[in-house]
Amino acid sequence: MDLRTRISAALKQAMKDKAADRLSTLRLINAAIKDKDIAARAEGNDDGVGNEEVLAILGKMAKQRTESARAYEEGGRLDLAERERGEMTVIEEFLPRQLSEEEAAAAVDAAVAELGADSIRDMGKVMGVLKGRYTGQMDFGKIGPMLKDRLS
Repeated sequence: MDLRTRISAALKQAMKDKAADRLSTLRLINAAIKDKDIAARAEGNDDGVGNEEVLAILGKMAKQRTESARAYEEGGRLDLAERERGEMTVIEEFLPRQLSEEEAAAAVDAAVAELGADSIRDMGKVMGVLKGRYTGQMDFGKIGPMLKDRLS
Protein backbone atom coordinates (compact mmCIF):
# COMPACT_ATOMS: atom_id res chain seq x y z
CA MET A 1 0.00 0.00 0.00
CA ASP A 2 1.53 3.32 -1.02
CA LEU A 3 1.75 6.32 1.27
CA ARG A 4 -1.12 8.25 -0.27
CA THR A 5 -3.47 5.33 0.28
CA ARG A 6 -2.32 4.91 3.88
CA ILE A 7 -2.77 8.62 4.57
CA SER A 8 -6.24 8.65 3.00
CA ALA A 9 -7.29 5.59 5.01
CA ALA A 10 -5.99 7.19 8.22
CA LEU A 11 -7.87 10.40 7.36
CA LYS A 12 -11.14 8.53 6.92
CA GLN A 13 -10.58 6.62 10.16
CA ALA A 14 -9.86 9.85 12.04
CA MET A 15 -13.14 11.27 10.72
CA LYS A 16 -15.02 8.20 11.93
CA ASP A 17 -13.28 8.31 15.32
CA LYS A 18 -13.91 12.07 15.61
CA ALA A 19 -10.23 12.56 16.50
CA ALA A 20 -9.97 16.30 15.79
CA ASP A 21 -6.23 16.78 16.40
CA ARG A 22 -5.27 13.76 14.33
CA LEU A 23 -7.69 14.79 11.59
CA SER A 24 -6.26 18.30 11.32
CA THR A 25 -2.71 16.95 11.05
CA LEU A 26 -3.71 14.47 8.35
CA ARG A 27 -5.42 17.27 6.46
CA LEU A 28 -2.21 19.31 6.67
CA ILE A 29 -0.29 16.36 5.21
CA ASN A 30 -2.82 15.98 2.39
CA ALA A 31 -2.66 19.71 1.64
CA ALA A 32 1.16 19.64 1.42
CA ILE A 33 1.04 16.65 -0.93
CA LYS A 34 -1.59 18.31 -3.11
CA ASP A 35 0.51 21.48 -3.30
CA LYS A 36 3.45 19.44 -4.59
CA ASP A 37 1.13 17.64 -7.03
CA ILE A 38 -0.02 20.96 -8.45
CA ALA A 39 3.57 22.14 -8.82
CA ALA A 40 4.52 18.86 -10.52
CA ARG A 41 1.61 19.12 -12.94
CA ALA A 42 2.65 22.67 -13.81
CA GLU A 43 6.05 21.25 -14.77
CA GLY A 44 4.42 18.66 -17.05
CA ASN A 45 4.33 15.64 -14.72
CA ASP A 46 0.66 14.65 -14.96
CA ASP A 47 1.00 11.84 -12.39
CA GLY A 48 1.93 14.21 -9.57
CA VAL A 49 4.59 13.27 -7.06
CA GLY A 50 5.74 9.76 -6.20
CA ASN A 51 6.36 8.01 -2.91
CA GLU A 52 9.90 9.39 -2.61
CA GLU A 53 8.64 12.95 -2.86
CA VAL A 54 5.86 12.23 -0.35
CA LEU A 55 8.51 10.88 2.04
CA ALA A 56 10.52 14.06 1.56
CA ILE A 57 7.43 16.16 2.31
CA LEU A 58 6.75 14.18 5.48
CA GLY A 59 10.37 14.43 6.57
CA LYS A 60 10.33 18.19 6.06
CA MET A 61 7.09 18.49 8.03
CA ALA A 62 8.50 16.42 10.91
CA LYS A 63 11.63 18.57 11.01
CA GLN A 64 9.52 21.75 11.05
CA ARG A 65 7.50 20.40 13.98
CA THR A 66 10.66 19.54 15.92
CA GLU A 67 12.09 23.02 15.42
CA SER A 68 8.78 24.68 16.31
CA ALA A 69 8.40 22.63 19.48
CA ARG A 70 11.92 23.59 20.55
CA ALA A 71 11.21 27.28 19.89
CA TYR A 72 7.95 27.14 21.82
CA GLU A 73 9.68 25.49 24.78
CA GLU A 74 12.35 28.17 24.82
CA GLY A 75 9.61 30.79 24.71
CA GLY A 76 7.75 29.20 27.61
CA ARG A 77 4.74 28.12 25.52
CA LEU A 78 4.56 24.49 26.60
CA ASP A 79 0.97 24.12 25.37
CA LEU A 80 1.99 24.95 21.81
CA ALA A 81 5.10 22.77 22.06
CA GLU A 82 2.93 19.85 23.11
CA ARG A 83 0.61 20.40 20.15
CA GLU A 84 3.58 20.39 17.77
CA ARG A 85 4.79 17.11 19.29
CA GLY A 86 1.33 15.62 18.82
CA GLU A 87 1.40 16.55 15.15
CA MET A 88 4.89 15.10 14.87
CA THR A 89 3.78 11.70 16.19
CA VAL A 90 1.04 11.55 13.54
CA ILE A 91 3.51 12.49 10.79
CA GLU A 92 6.09 9.95 11.99
CA GLU A 93 3.55 7.13 11.64
CA PHE A 94 4.01 7.36 7.88
CA LEU A 95 7.78 7.77 7.84
CA PRO A 96 10.05 4.74 7.69
CA ARG A 97 12.13 3.89 10.74
CA GLN A 98 15.02 6.30 11.23
CA LEU A 99 18.48 4.81 10.91
CA SER A 100 20.57 4.77 14.06
CA GLU A 101 23.87 6.64 14.20
CA GLU A 102 25.79 3.43 13.49
CA GLU A 103 23.51 2.40 10.61
CA ALA A 104 23.81 5.88 9.07
CA ALA A 105 27.62 5.74 9.36
CA ALA A 106 27.62 2.31 7.70
CA ALA A 107 25.40 3.61 4.88
CA VAL A 108 27.76 6.56 4.35
CA ASP A 109 30.79 4.23 4.28
CA ALA A 110 29.06 1.92 1.81
CA ALA A 111 28.13 4.80 -0.52
CA VAL A 112 31.66 6.23 -0.36
CA ALA A 113 33.14 2.80 -1.15
CA GLU A 114 30.63 2.15 -3.94
CA LEU A 115 31.41 5.41 -5.72
CA GLY A 116 35.11 5.34 -4.93
CA ALA A 117 34.79 8.84 -3.47
CA ASP A 118 38.07 10.16 -2.13
CA SER A 119 37.78 13.94 -2.05
CA ILE A 120 35.35 16.60 -0.94
CA ARG A 121 34.47 17.13 -4.63
CA ASP A 122 32.64 13.79 -4.58
CA MET A 123 30.38 14.84 -1.70
CA GLY A 124 27.47 15.77 -4.00
CA LYS A 125 27.55 12.40 -5.73
CA VAL A 126 27.57 10.52 -2.44
CA MET A 127 24.73 12.65 -1.03
CA GLY A 128 22.73 11.99 -4.20
CA VAL A 129 23.11 8.24 -3.75
CA LEU A 130 22.19 8.46 -0.06
CA LYS A 131 19.13 10.61 -0.76
CA GLY A 132 18.00 8.15 -3.41
CA ARG A 133 18.24 5.20 -1.03
CA TYR A 134 17.47 6.63 2.39
CA THR A 135 14.97 9.46 1.90
CA GLY A 136 13.00 9.82 5.10
CA GLN A 137 15.26 7.43 6.99
CA MET A 138 18.14 9.73 7.90
CA ASP A 139 18.71 13.36 8.76
CA PHE A 140 20.84 14.70 5.93
CA GLY A 141 21.73 17.76 8.00
CA LYS A 142 23.70 15.44 10.28
CA ILE A 143 24.99 13.28 7.44
CA GLY A 144 26.63 16.21 5.64
CA PRO A 145 29.26 16.93 8.32
CA MET A 146 29.84 13.19 8.82
CA LEU A 147 30.47 12.75 5.10
CA LYS A 148 32.68 15.82 5.00
CA ASP A 149 34.88 14.35 7.75
CA ARG A 150 35.20 11.08 5.86
CA LEU A 151 36.15 12.72 2.58
CA SER A 152 38.59 15.33 3.88
